[in-house]
Amino acid sequence: MNEVSMLIGGQDRAASNGATFDRLDPVAGAVVSRAPAATPEDADAAVEAAARAFPAWSALTPSERRARLLKAADIMDARTGDFIAAGVPETGAMANWYGFNVHLAANMLREAAAMTTQIDGSVIPADMPGNLALAVRQPCGVVLGIAPWNAPVILGTRAIAMPLACGNTVVLKASEVCPAVHRMIGTVLQEAGLGEGVVNVVTNAPEDAAVIVERLIVHRAVRRVNFTGSTHVGRIIAMHAAKHLKPALLELGGKAPALVLDDADLDAAVEAIAFGAFFNQGQICMSTERIVAHRSIADELVEKLAAKARTLVAMSPTTAGAKLGALVDAKAAQRIAMLIEDARSHGAKIRAGGPIDGAIMQPTIVDEITRDMRLYAEESFGPVVTVQRVESDDEAVAVANDSEFGLSAAVFSRDIARALNVAKRVESGICHINGPTVHDEAQMPFGGVKGSGYGRFGSKASIAEFTDLRWITVQTGERHYPI
Repeated sequence: MNEVSMLIGGQDRAASNGATFDRLDPVAGAVVSRAPAATPEDADAAVEAAARAFPAWSALTPSERRARLLKAADIMDARTGDFIAAGVPETGAMANWYGFNVHLAANMLREAAAMTTQIDGSVIPADMPGNLALAVRQPCGVVLGIAPWNAPVILGTRAIAMPLACGNTVVLKASEVCPAVHRMIGTVLQEAGLGEGVVNVVTNAPEDAAVIVERLIVHRAVRRVNFTGSTHVGRIIAMHAAKHLKPALLELGGKAPALVLDDADLDAAVEAIAFGAFFNQGQICMSTERIVAHRSIADELVEKLAAKARTLVAMSPTTAGAKLGALVDAKAAQRIAMLIEDARSHGAKIRAGGPIDGAIMQPTIVDEITRDMRLYAEESFGPVVTVQRVESDDEAVAVANDSEFGLSAAVFSRDIARALNVAKRVESGICHINGPTVHDEAQMPFGGVKGSGYGRFGSKASIAEFTDLRWITVQTGERHYPI
């Protein structure tokens, strides 16, 4: 069992009242992590530690911030085994998923390090004689990052990497599902020498989440909020931030469509869709949830995908030869099973799947989906993909856009010009042609539209999110006034 502590002001901290909470292994049911159940006063302490650290961190030269972030990236890579050991029992995910998490998260730190010298401004032509007008970007202060459990190293690191590069200090509100993994991110950055209080990590019991999050947002020293998670919770975060006039970056839920046109390479499409739909048990915001296929090729596509799905057997992530692991808990499996049963009761056909064993659920294909089924609109966040048949590109676009979500999408066609025309009409922040909906790189502008949120993570795109743009003038000559 991992005994976790909070990181506040560079020190390991228990909750001020000594309270803790336990995270259970979703497969074995044993306690795998015990972490502090923060009080509101602990939340205040974390923000205040970050505020005290801000003047010194923001005053560092860009090259010094870059050096420390690069050191953190190297430490993170070296700790891959530790992240896997802590993460697999906390979330039930496969070791290869955690290995990829660490690889991409370390690269996010490297990309953030590269951005420290790219936070620039401009000279603006002024009508006032002898007036030098400057647009200057400056760090804003304390940034609150709230990260989920499903890609914990990637999303925990993403929540704080660019804010740090921009000269801000941070508080990471850890997920209740993976407190050990999220605290480990703080440990890596602390060991890299960022400085006491530059990075703080707060853990809380599930029942206290609403109180702790609100307390963190409303603190006067918090100047920016970023949140990755469900659309439902994102709306709550947005309301708290708006009430206190604090900008928020929200990366929320998804219902990613894969549009398969009648000239697509079906074998390539199947490989990409299977990866996008079933990798990490479909528990990725970009996961392929919907196949929108031209009727002329749909049957063959479904047959090939079902054959592929039958080779991807889910089991305990520690079992030798496992291809897929567990869902985050048995409740998630039960919720997804209800969505599938609702679709079946309304006429859908189940083309692949299997019995559910606790948190273990097999890859499932739900064919002939219609608008009267809950699974048509609701995010499953599991190893489930639906199939809908269309007659034309126009209908495919209309079906793809018939969703409150708009994060990631994919279009499959041998005609790149045609696919690009379709991609431009799909309402999503991200769209890949002849590639999976699950794809992320540290330097890319990442975010969604509609119910999938607003704002962008990723290198240059996020500089505007985590800095204040100021107008500064220098009067270099005599100035005349009307009075």
